[in-house]
Formats: sequence, structure tokens, C-alpha cells
Amino acid sequence: MSNKTVLFDKHVEYNGKIVDFAGWEMPVNYGSQIDEHHQVRTDAGMFDVSHMVIVDLREGDIKGFLQYLLANDVAKLTESGRALYSCMLNENGGVIDDLIVYYMSDDWYRVVVNAGTRDKDLAWINKHAPAFNVAVKERDDLAMIAVQGPNARVKAFEVLPVDVVEAATPLKRFFGGDCGDWFVGRTGYTGEDGFEIMLPSSEAAALWDKLAGVGVKPCGLGARDTLRLEAGMNLYGNDMTEETSPLISGLGWTIAMKPEDRDFIGRGVLEKEKAEGVKQKIVGLILEGRGVLRGHQKVIVAGAASDGEITSGTFSPSLQKSIALARVPVEVGDTCQVEIRGKLLNAAVVKPVFVRDGQPV
Repeated sequence: MSNKTVLFDKHVEYNGKIVDFAGWEMPVNYGSQIDEHHQVRTDAGMFDVSHMVIVDLREGDIKGFLQYLLANDVAKLTESGRALYSCMLNENGGVIDDLIVYYMSDDWYRVVVNAGTRDKDLAWINKHAPAFNVAVKERDDLAMIAVQGPNARVKAFEVLPVDVVEAATPLKRFFGGDCGDWFVGRTGYTGEDGFEIMLPSSEAAALWDKLAGVGVKPCGLGARDTLRLEAGMNLYGNDMTEETSPLISGLGWTIAMKPEDRDFIGRGVLEKEKAEGVKQKIVGLILEGRGVLRGHQKVIVAGAASDGEITSGTFSPSLQKSIALARVPVEVGDTCQVEIRGKLLNAAVVKPVFVRDGQPV
């Protein structure tokens, strides 16, 4: 049976088209995916992300635990509220999940992981936490609403409680602010500015209505995917998996190999992979001509011994072109070919970020 977030009835009330997503009944759109996409790029939209998993870590050696658990190094987090993006790896260097961790104090870190990987993430975290005497608590009492777009913060401030506004106003990007039962992160998954608001589940429906009342329009999974792909943000299960290391998934920048004496899960495998030479990398593709780039389409690189593959592809509403992320041989140049329905079509190879803050990159 599919799960429902606390906002499910609101999705029905606002005429959301409900689909199954990782075992959750979620809205793919509320009428027009394209309109919702442009709403976020030009104004402000909101997403129900309550299916994501919020985990609080308390007590014990939390810093040491996360330094061992994650490929990125939480020692970088010295200011209260600072957030860090990282992969959580298995012993083979594959990506169990990607996540955000907030440092609030030496005694409290907050981690947000993906809905589709909930069970294995919690099992992995709980497996390793006892060695560091860390208390792990899933916050299933909280909902989460992402408000994204150039006007997201201004419109959110119109309806958020005064104390929450006071906590959120000074936040720099990739910082979180705590305000009792509410928590606001200046983070997102769209390439736009905005907030991810964590709040008691009992108060989520009222906030949803208030945001809608000031012009923050509900948006579904469809727009969320085109927005994140334009921003060059990886999707777990597509652009990274348990069988692929972050080195070939465009996430080498999230691996902290220094200090050399920090041991983290998967480190030895990554060191060996780097020493032997990484054979693939993630690039951006823009199709030259008509057609739509989709996941698993073959990418042919001239002079390479092997082919590549599209990991995520879509039609970009902002660029009015078909775009993709693709894992290809490192020998790739400025162009390649993609096999679509038996035909080889030309594509330009670009940096894997297409749009940021509403502007083509």
C-alpha cells in the first residue's frame, strides 16, 4: 500500500494528479507541469517534500560518527546552522544515498535523506551509530514544504510566524535556522533561492493554504524534476546508485580526501579508483535538433573504446531544448552522438549545469 503525506488531502483539494513515487502517493502536477516550472523560475512555487526523511543525531561523538559515515567532512561545519551536501557510501564506494546535514551544535546535527532510500539509510545509520554512542531519532512528527523561486523568501515571510521570520531572515544560502518546533533551511532542489521549511505535521496544511493565498503556487514532481535537471542536480537511482562511485557521477567535489588520516566508509576503494584513473564522468548534453533525450539512451563518443549512457534527460522548458546528464568516457570532446529510436543525433557536450537562478549558464 502506498504512503500518504500529511498534505495528501491538500493535493486532492488543489486538483493534483496523484501518482506513485517511491511508495508515496504524490502529485505529479496540478494541471500544467510547464506552467509550474516557469512559476518557480520567475516567481515562487511550493512542493510537498514531507516524504523525505528528517533524522536528528544527538549525544555521543556525532562529529566523529559523521566523519566516518560520510564522504564529505563535517569538520568543515564550524558555524551553527551551516549545511553540508554529501554522499553516504557503502564499502565498495557506491552511493547509498546523497543527503544534507546541518550542524546546529556539537550535540545536535540534523540530516535529511531521500524517501526512496529511507529503510536502507536508517538501517545503515543505525548500524554504525552505536560505536560512537550516537542517538538516532527519525522525526516522523515533522512535515516539510519547499518554497522555491526568486520571490520565494519574500512571499514566505508574509505568512510565516514572526519568530520563524526572525530566525530565517539572516540566513545565508546553505544555512539552517532553528525556531522551536520549526526549522528553516535556505536550501532547495531547483537551482533557485528559497526555503525548505520543517514544521509540526499538524501545522502543515494551514501553512500550505497561507502560502497559496499569497501566490506561492503548488507544484508537483514533474516540475521538480525538470527544475533540478536544468540546475544539474543529481537524482538518486538515476545519476548515482549503489553500483556507481561519486567519482564517475559528477560528485568528486563532495569527497574530502584531506586530512589523509580521516577514515570514512569507502575511502580505500575511491583512492584505488583515483590512482588507476577514472574512466568516466558526468557531462551535460544539449541536443542539436529535434528529439527528446531520455535516461538509458546510448551516447557515442568518437575515439572512445566504450559508449556512454544518459542518466537523466528531459525537454528543458527554460531553454526550449532537450537536455540531459550523461555518464561518458573521459575522452569526450565538445560533441557526441545520441542513439534515439535507431538514429544517431548530434549533441553538444557542456558543463552539467544548464540554468541557475533563472538564467542560462
